[in-house]
Amino acid sequence: MKYKVNLQKTVEGYSVWVPGLPGCWSQGQTEAEALENIKDAIEAYLATVEELTKDKESRYVEVANV
Repeated sequence: MKYKVNLQKTVEGYSVWVPGLPGCWSQGQTEAEALENIKDAIEAYLATVEELTKDKESRYVEVANV
């Protein structure tokens, strides 16, 4: 699965966030480190969503790749 991420150079390195997952962000000293760190943040974000919604009635839909 792919997620669009935005990067911003900062004084400390790079900040990275996922526009499609509000509040999902990370950082790193290099662009490569920030991109690697956001993978962990996305996995943790999705696991948290799954845990918070496990007792809710849910459905899954498939959408075309953009």
